[in-house]
Amino acid sequence: QAQLVESGGGLVQAGGSLRLSCAASGIIFGINAMGWYRQAPGKQRELVATITRGGVTNYVDSVKGRFTISRGNAKNTVYLQMNSLKPEDTAVYYCNADTVHTPLSISDYWGQGTQVTVSS
Repeated sequence: QAQLVESGGGLVQAGGSLRLSCAASGIIFGINAMGWYRQAPGKQRELVATITRGGVTNYVDSVKGRFTISRGNAKNTVYLQMNSLKPEDTAVYYCNADTVHTPLSISDYWGQGTQVTVSS
């Protein structure tokens, strides 16, 4: 069984920066893509950014040029550097790991979520 643990959320003023981190723990043979999603109050969860094991990235249009997703050398960690934050970026941010190979299963995993609040 694997687990995703997120950190790095918080309160920041508009124009500021935050860096989110997500680490996968457990006996893991490999992870395909990892990504970040967010859910604002009253809205559906949306994709923010993803990165494949090979480093190919994808971003939602609203964060292009402001957010950068990256993976650690061990490929079991993912980061989201968020710059030029806007109040509309306020949401709970969730880490996702796609196709996680463990001794018992191949599954997708979600983190518990971390709150990002951007004040105007």
